[in-house]
Amino acid sequence: MIRESGGDRSAVTGGTVILSDWLIIRASANPGEGFLDHMISLIEGAKRQKTPNEIALNILLVGLTAVFIVVCASLYAFSLYSVKAAGAGIPVTITVLIALFVCLAPTTIGGLLSAIGIAGMDRLIRRNVITTSGRAIEAAGDVDVLLLDKTGTITLGNRQAVELIPVDDTDIMDLAKIAQLASLADETPEGRSIVVLVKEKYGLRGRTVGASGASPELRFIPFSSQTRMSGVDCGNMRIRKGSADVIFRHITESGNAISDPLRQAVNTIAGAGGTPLVVTKNGKALGVVHLKDIVKGGIKERFAQLRRMGIKTIMITGDNRLTAATIAAEAGVDDFLAEATPESKLKLIREYQAGGRMVAMTGDGTNDAPALAQADVAVAMNTGTQPAREAANMIDLESNPTKLIEIVEIGKQLLMTRGALTTFSITNDLAKYFFIIPAAFVSTYPALAALNILGLHNPILSAVIFNALIIIALIPLALHGVTYRPMTAEEAFRNNIILYGIGGLIAPFIGIKIIDMLLVIMGV
Repeated sequence: MIRESGGDRSAVTGGTVILSDWLIIRASANPGEGFLDHMISLIEGAKRQKTPNEIALNILLVGLTAVFIVVCASLYAFSLYSVKAAGAGIPVTITVLIALFVCLAPTTIGGLLSAIGIAGMDRLIRRNVITTSGRAIEAAGDVDVLLLDKTGTITLGNRQAVELIPVDDTDIMDLAKIAQLASLADETPEGRSIVVLVKEKYGLRGRTVGASGASPELRFIPFSSQTRMSGVDCGNMRIRKGSADVIFRHITESGNAISDPLRQAVNTIAGAGGTPLVVTKNGKALGVVHLKDIVKGGIKERFAQLRRMGIKTIMITGDNRLTAATIAAEAGVDDFLAEATPESKLKLIREYQAGGRMVAMTGDGTNDAPALAQADVAVAMNTGTQPAREAANMIDLESNPTKLIEIVEIGKQLLMTRGALTTFSITNDLAKYFFIIPAAFVSTYPALAALNILGLHNPILSAVIFNALIIIALIPLALHGVTYRPMTAEEAFRNNIILYGIGGLIAPFIGIKIIDMLLVIMGV
C-alpha cells in the first residue's frame, strides 16, 4: 500500500513494513491515548451473546427433564391411591419408575450433543481452523449476517491493470508498447500487472519491443511515492506513466494541453471506482491505464449461495462510498460499509445483534480486534496481529479470509444434524410411551394389557435395552453429520419432520419387538 503525507492513507501502525523509499513518522497521540490503547478499551467493552438455538435447546432439555421428574415422582403415589381405592391390584414398583424415567427423559439428544460438538471441531481442524470456543461452532450455524473485509477476501487485494484506453487517435498497439516501457522499472504490483496485461492481451514481451530495449542509452525512472510516476528516457524520447494529477501537471509543463477525451477517460474510470494512470510520450498523452481491484473468481456465486441460506453479506472497506459501491455491486454483496473505522465496525455489529441477529466476521489487523471480540463468530488470520488472534474465537491457520464462508457452512451442517437428532429423540420418546406406560400400570389396571398389540413379553426391559442401543446406533450419524445443502429453516424443519420425525416414531416399534423376541429366545 502506498503511503504519502496528506493523503487518505498516511497513517502507519506497529508492524508496518517499508518495501521501498523512506518514511518520516510523527507520533500524534499522548501516552495512554494511542491506537493500541484505544483498541484495548473497545475490546474490553465487547461481549458475545448466547445463540438462539443454544438457549432454545437448553430450555427444551431442562423443561423435558423437569416434567419427567415430576411425573415419575408422582406416579408412585397415584398408583398407591388407585390400588387402595379399587381394593385390588399391585402398585407400580420403584424399579419400573426408574426404567420409565431413563427411557422417557431426553437421554438420546443429551448423550449425542458431545459427539455432535466433537464432529464439528473435527471438521474445522481438517480445514486448518482452530476454535477456542465450542460455542463458536454452534453460533456459526445460527449466523445470518456475514461481515467480510474487502481487501484479500472479496478482492485479490492489489489493484491490477484490466484495460488500456487510447485517446487522441493513438493506436492501441502503440499505447501498449509505451505503457510496457513505462512500467518496466515499476516494481509495484500495479506496475507489474501492466506488463502482464500487455503480454497476455497484446502479445508484447520485453525482448520484442525493439532493439533499443537493450540499448545502454535507456535510463529507467523507477516509481516512487514522492513522484507517483515511472518511465524511461531514451535519447530525446521521454516516456512517463503515473497518477492523473501528476501526469496532468507533466503535460502542462511540457507545453501541451489536456484534451477533453483524456479528462473524460480519467473521470469515467474514477467514477467507476477504479484508478486511472495516464501514459505520455514526450509530454503528449497517449492513453489511460485502468487499474481495478479485482473481485475473486466465484465469490459472487458463493454470496448467492449464502443468500439462499438466509445470510446477509456485508462488505467492509476503508474505500470511499463510490469505490465501495462499485465493488459491492460487482461482488454481489447485499450491503457495504465504506470508510470503515474500528468504531463504525463495532457499532454496526452491535446494531445487528440488538435486532436479534447473529454476526460473523473475519479480520487480521489490530483495528479489527474490537469488532472480532464483539462478533458471535470471529475468525482471525494466523498471519494477523496478536490482538486480532486474542479477540477472535477461531483462528485460520491458512490465513484464507474466504474460509469464513466454509465455517458458516460447517456450522449450518452441525445445526441441521442436531435438529435432526433432536426431532428423532422427541418422537422416539413419544413412541416409547406406548410401550412403557401400559406395561408399568398393567398390574394396577389389568385392562391396559389390551394395548400390548405387539404381544411383548418383556416390554419394559426391551424398552430400556432399546433406549441404550439407539444412542450407540446414532453416534455415526452424529459424527458424520446430516448431508448438507443450502436450505431455509422452514425446509430443514419440514425434512426433519418427514424423515427423522416419522423415523423416530417407527423405529421403537421395530427395535423393541426384535429385542423382546431375542430375550424370549434367551429365556429372559
